[in-house]
Amino acid sequence: MAVATMPDPAFKAPVLERRIAANGSAYHERGTGEPLVLIHGVGMRLEAWEPQIDVLSETHRVIAVDMPGHGESAPLAVGSDIVAFVGWFRTFLDALSLDRVNVAGHSMGALIAGGAAAVYPERIRRVALLNGVFCRDRSAKKAVLERAKSIAEDGIDVDGPVQRWFDDTQASRVPRALTRAWLSGMNRENYATAYSAFAGGDAVYAYEWPKVKCPALFLTGSGDPNSTPDMSRQMAALAPRGVARIIQGHRHMVNLTAPEAINALMRDWLLIPECAA
Repeated sequence: MAVATMPDPAFKAPVLERRIAANGSAYHERGTGEPLVLIHGVGMRLEAWEPQIDVLSETHRVIAVDMPGHGESAPLAVGSDIVAFVGWFRTFLDALSLDRVNVAGHSMGALIAGGAAAVYPERIRRVALLNGVFCRDRSAKKAVLERAKSIAEDGIDVDGPVQRWFDDTQASRVPRALTRAWLSGMNRENYATAYSAFAGGDAVYAYEWPKVKCPALFLTGSGDPNSTPDMSRQMAALAPRGVARIIQGHRHMVNLTAPEAINALMRDWLLIPECAA
């Protein structure tokens, strides 16, 4: 990862060079070979994948994309749901003339990746969900819907996500600062649209997994209170070629706090022979 020291109060998050696709999506591309597309979560930017871009671009054409309304990507219409975000991803693949790809998503990006594997499986070689949600229980559903509602009334909460997503270990200090900077830079309306889609999208494609025939990796942190280990295990049990992996001692932003473990798991996933569409 480019930043490896404790940031000072004037900390500025690094920015990667971007191109703009025909559908208005901003993306960063590195490496050659079989394409791997990376989709971040709500309030983040494509830079959240930098530890994976650095390593996986040694063997693959890695394309990290800003979600709509994030980073430098054009937003979707206010009120767009998870189905619209899954549709956006297809237009992004079309804009880059990508026929079939590997796709990995984190958090809301995981919902989009899973939706893509369900709706247009002929375009997906392998799918990986990092810290993905699956059919929240009543209490969790109520909490996330209340958070979504509060954005319109109170603005973007930065402290809450940071407290949920990280512990206070040394390994988390720079990722915490990066996450805080990215959340603080979000447009409120775009954030509200994405978060509402995320809050209401956990069950939309949940039971499509038995139809997904490609290799599917589900991983999360053992301490993630919202994208729980049980959720990853449930999805893996439904998917014919699903595998669950739990990163002990980590929470929501495992790709930043445990990059070596995540990179190793993703390298292994990318080596699994794919099924025909």
